[in-house]
Amino acid sequence: MSKVRVEKVQELMKQEVSDIIFNELKDPRIGFVTVTSVMCTEDLREAKIYVSVMGDEKKARDTLNGLNSSLGFVRREIGKRIRLRFTPEISFALDTSLNYSDHIQRLLNEIHEEEPDGKKEDV
Repeated sequence: MSKVRVEKVQELMKQEVSDIIFNELKDPRIGFVTVTSVMCTEDLREAKIYVSVMGDEKKARDTLNGLNSSLGFVRREIGKRIRLRFTPEISFALDTSLNYSDHIQRLLNEIHEEEPDGKKEDV
């Protein structure tokens, strides 16, 4: 299957899953969630949905548990909204790249503050 088609399906799935989570899921465990990306296999049989969760580690775990308990519903909704020969098997995973980039930014800011005023360099 063409790489362009896979990328288009991934982007469409990202939009649809975001809409499903925001408008359809009523699980109280699911907090403020952002779908950051969707990665599909070349044959579009499997899709891994990466989500970012606002809050601490416990909130992220609870949200991921809520999302995992609604896998069947989300998959069925994807099947209704996107015309594919096979509806992909989906799984949710936490996207920690935003937390990591925030951590790196804080470290850079600390280093920048520790430098003497005369030796500050642009980062």
